[in-house]
Amino acid sequence: MKFFVDTADIAEIKDLAATGMVDGVTTNPSLAAKSGKKFLDLIAEICAVVTGPVSAEVTALDHATMMKEANVLKKIAPHVTIKVPLTPDGLKTCKALSDDGTMVNVTLCFSPAQALLAAKAGATFISPFVGRLDDIGSDGMGLISDICTIYKNYGYKTEVLVASIRHPMHVVSAAKLGAHVSTMPPATLRQLFNHPLTDKGLKAFLDDWAKTGQSIL
Repeated sequence: MKFFVDTADIAEIKDLAATGMVDGVTTNPSLAAKSGKKFLDLIAEICAVVTGPVSAEVTALDHATMMKEANVLKKIAPHVTIKVPLTPDGLKTCKALSDDGTMVNVTLCFSPAQALLAAKAGATFISPFVGRLDDIGSDGMGLISDICTIYKNYGYKTEVLVASIRHPMHVVSAAKLGAHVSTMPPATLRQLFNHPLTDKGLKAFLDDWAKTGQSIL
């Protein structure tokens, strides 16, 4: 499974990229606004740090303007992925861009039917929002299971990019179901490292080492 980090914080991206755990970055207008930077400059800065796909979302609602925005964004770097909403105009844009060889991330997916439409439009990634479904009492991971099954049935190349991840078990469950990518906030990615037995074991090893009075350096 590939890990994308869902943030526009350059310091966080650099720190996590150094671990080798970051395969790409996803952003959205809300995250970009929080950064306080000009959007185009922000995407360029992220692309200079990460070599994998970097999702940059259009803000227009109509196909023609989406295409104009996409043409600006994709000039920033070859690994910019144009992020479009799962609407009729968004899928028209997805089709046009994917036919031209541009990576496209179709976002705000909440049903298997929507995911099927995105795959038929040639999306590189589909972003189902599991956390938001869980928040309203629906089954977010059930959606991932359905999408993975449908895509496997027909051999679609669209990758399932699990979004709106709230905690490490979302990541584990998605991996068990065969999803291709998990995108998560930096704090959630760091939680994947944590286990109390790891901390306990490390403490025991270091306490025993200290008793020897030795130093490697």
